[in-house]
Amino acid sequence: MTEEQIAEAKRWDLLSYLQAYEPGELKKSGPREYRTRSHDSLVISNGKWHWCSRNMGGRTALDYLIKVRGQDFVSAVETLCGGGASPFLSQPVDLPPPKPFELPEPGRYATRVMGYLQGRGIDGGIISRCLRDGSLYESFRYHNCVFVGRDMEGKARFACLRGTFGDFKMDVPGSDKRFNFCLASPSPDCQKVAVFESAIDALSGATLTKLAGKAWEDACYLSLGGTSPLALVQFLKDRPGIRHVALCLDNDGAGKSGTEKLMETLRSDRELSGRIETLREAAPPERHGKDYNQHLLGVIGEMRARRKEKSFER
Repeated sequence: MTEEQIAEAKRWDLLSYLQAYEPGELKKSGPREYRTRSHDSLVISNGKWHWCSRNMGGRTALDYLIKVRGQDFVSAVETLCGGGASPFLSQPVDLPPPKPFELPEPGRYATRVMGYLQGRGIDGGIISRCLRDGSLYESFRYHNCVFVGRDMEGKARFACLRGTFGDFKMDVPGSDKRFNFCLASPSPDCQKVAVFESAIDALSGATLTKLAGKAWEDACYLSLGGTSPLALVQFLKDRPGIRHVALCLDNDGAGKSGTEKLMETLRSDRELSGRIETLREAAPPERHGKDYNQHLLGVIGEMRARRKEKSFER
């Protein structure tokens, strides 16, 4: 195997390879996004691919054949340039330019958003706080929850949508995932952040703290929009006063591997590791499900059962 063959193999991007040799594997999932039929959580977008359920990814078809298909390096290179595939067939994918980031038009009221989130167990006062500060609103057209992420100057840089009925969810095109949704503490001296996979889990964590009678506003509640460390690293660099980090990712395979990756990222960053005093895993208990919203609903159910039992005894 020559260096030229290896270089040719690395020229293949995954989308071009699948379009040329395995078109049946591809299914379009967005304006500039594809998934594979064999692995529904494997997303191909912007010249990269990411297998969400396994928390792994890459840029090239060579990465894909090794990490996903399990081929060794030599056989993967042979597949791409020695098994009939020509690197000259791998052309840049003709995709439209990315749309500029733009928030969905807001609705006049947030009735559906309030009802939906309260149905998920989120405290009404916490929801109202988010509506007032503009980190949450109801879209005009489809009445979705719009969770907004802003930079330190207050400019909206990210937004994710969650349907108030059905299971619709997506990031707004052009969103910068470094600036994800955050329920921030009103205190400028806040030293604690709890980190979650989704905005609803972050709001659930705040609600659980409030239900326990603790000062929920003493901490920030950050959503990663998955398990990527981008939002957490940006958050910590923007807020040098943070000293305590709790990683509250889901209690499943992806959440556990994501937690390990976050810990490794923070410990390897000299600037951040030098000032973080506590870094701990705080996955939800298994008895109610895998994430914090399921745990919240389970806790609320237990509280209602106890109240009902006491009422019956009286």
